[in-house]
Amino acid sequence: MIKIIKTGLILFSFLSVISCSDEVIEPLEKDEAYNLEFPSYFSELTFDQSGNPITKNGVELGRKLFYEGKLSRNNTISCGFCHIQENAFTHHGHTVSHGVDDRIGIRNAPPIQNMAFLKRYMWDGVIHNLNEQPIIPITNEDEMDSSMPEVISKLSGDSKYKKLFKSAYGDESITGERVLKALSQFMATMISADSKYDRFKQGKENFTSEETQGMNLFQQKCASCHSGALFTDESFRNTGMYYNTQFKDAGRYRVTLDQNDWMKFRVPSLRNIEYTAPYMHDGRFYTLNAVLNFYSDNVENQPNLDPQLKQNGHVGIAMNDQEKQFIITFLKTLSDKNFISNPKFSE
Repeated sequence: MIKIIKTGLILFSFLSVISCSDEVIEPLEKDEAYNLEFPSYFSELTFDQSGNPITKNGVELGRKLFYEGKLSRNNTISCGFCHIQENAFTHHGHTVSHGVDDRIGIRNAPPIQNMAFLKRYMWDGVIHNLNEQPIIPITNEDEMDSSMPEVISKLSGDSKYKKLFKSAYGDESITGERVLKALSQFMATMISADSKYDRFKQGKENFTSEETQGMNLFQQKCASCHSGALFTDESFRNTGMYYNTQFKDAGRYRVTLDQNDWMKFRVPSLRNIEYTAPYMHDGRFYTLNAVLNFYSDNVENQPNLDPQLKQNGHVGIAMNDQEKQFIITFLKTLSDKNFISNPKFSE
């Protein structure tokens, strides 16, 4: 039940002599396609492989860049600083992201997982192409506070990166486009599909009675939004959270300026949810219990509250304490221990 997608093939093998200096250029390792493997029940890939074929050398370059502090103004903040592998690439312990000079952002750092299957990125969906996503943190003054010209300048002065770019692209030219595409190649490989839920889905493992009850309750009460293999329908919804005056973040409204989008945020994936506390766009809840307590008892009846949370005269989701515990038990079956320890994604 595993799909293997060949993402294209780029082969570079160079052995040449520069006649003017007699300097021998070392032969480069052959580059080859990096095959993405994922279960057959996953959705189709959205990653644009025609414009950015995924190769082993490209992924390795992207991995190095992901953990590279030079992408920030003061060389201290990398992508991996806010996206920590053991926490499914979230910023554990921080309600919102922290950047250069310990500046505080306005949003909780979302997990990086299964990005190659998504159509939109960020809490407000402002980015539609994974190749463009890293621009936001690199240039945001509260995160990396840098610019592509500055990043290119720093990397161009590093002989290590000249070799890596040549291995990935055939020459030493370091451009903004190549930086972004290498990062997105690496992120595209970060597939989480080896949880107990996946093994259950593939007939390799059984659920306990509590996990089964939790799955049935989840389907009744949560799956209208957290649907499919990724446990998100990628929609934007107002879920009745109060407006946080500290961060002044109204979600999708910041992109569209449409009042109907006030406090609408993208429905997050629930995969690896056990590892990704704190929760919500501003990290307001530190436990899954707190999240479910909010949905059962504290949803605000706002003018554009999502209809799923306002049915039969009831605001929120009706759940008793026992049902909440069953749901949490099921949610923990979405934890993928191999993903958070896989050396392919490590620094």
